[in-house]
Amino acid sequence: MSGGLRNRNRRVAKASEFDLESFSESSPEADITFDALDLNNPVSEVEIYAKEVLNALIKDNLPPTPNNFSLYFDRLLEKKSENLKKQIKSLLELDDDDNNDDKTIMLEQSLKQGFSSIKNILSVTVGLYKNMNLMSKILEKRKKELLENSTETEAINIINTLGGDVDKLNTIVKKQSLQMKNIYDDTAGIVKQVENETIFDNKFGVYNKRYLLTKIEQEIELVDNYKHKSSLIMIELSRDLKNEVKNEKALNLMTKTIARLLLKTSRRSDIVAHYGNGIFSMLLKHTDIESAQKASHRLCELVSNSNFFLADKEIQLKVSIGITDIRLPFAVEEIVMNALNGIKKAYENPKKDYYANIEETSVVKKKEE
Repeated sequence: MSGGLRNRNRRVAKASEFDLESFSESSPEADITFDALDLNNPVSEVEIYAKEVLNALIKDNLPPTPNNFSLYFDRLLEKKSENLKKQIKSLLELDDDDNNDDKTIMLEQSLKQGFSSIKNILSVTVGLYKNMNLMSKILEKRKKELLENSTETEAINIINTLGGDVDKLNTIVKKQSLQMKNIYDDTAGIVKQVENETIFDNKFGVYNKRYLLTKIEQEIELVDNYKHKSSLIMIELSRDLKNEVKNEKALNLMTKTIARLLLKTSRRSDIVAHYGNGIFSMLLKHTDIESAQKASHRLCELVSNSNFFLADKEIQLKVSIGITDIRLPFAVEEIVMNALNGIKKAYENPKKDYYANIEETSVVKKKEE
């Protein structure tokens, strides 16, 4: 899963593995300084790899900030041995750093649940109000029947009294309903304001369009400053598949499956987002067009190997992908449009799974038969 959307199981290292209290001023180890460590001769595979990542950053003239180190850390790890990957995974499981994006997502989900509860309260209130109105009409009808068919004045008096009580209750309910509506409107305004600042698409479990566009804008500036290469891919469930299925519920489940597969195949540094109308996007930082095509090829294979069952029919999933690069002089909207046009061009030939749509050259990759 990408970035802050990755749900990592973190553990705190046991005191027996590293006891800070035992590392006191009186112990010999306290005299050790960083100058005494031989940083030029790393011992373990992880240390060697960390030095390799740092050297790659320096070679590409990028500042060794935590974000850049993380990006290169993930990218270079793809080419390493499975043994090293397992070691790195074990270390990451010990990472106990809080993630602000995870907290933001949890907050947004809580707000949406609260908003849903308020809607339910108002719905119940409205139902009560309608029922009281209905009761008033029933009582009026019964009173008329008694007037027409009974001479018992006491019964009429009782009905009148009861009707008055119901009218009073109805007035109270109307007042409370109006108060509840005003509270609801105020709360809805607050939630709407918060919603305008959200970064998470609750339906598909990925980032939303607003967050995506913000990140693309930031990446344009970074590419301009540090001259690295980044790419954007847009992914859509095959239109041919949509026309074949024509079942909204099934198509929605297929689209959610695509979202899960995108998260599964992405790196921690990638931004996976829902652009809208079932179209997803992946911002591939520090990734050139060639690497973006390789990533698209892997994604197409992963999707094609994921079958979907509709009733007794087995359906093979398929996507179409548009690829473009992140760079000036293109603005955010132009970069997104280039990628979307790549999807359109991929549809022009049924054998094309994805299309790299860039200014100077257009590179077409076909699905391996």
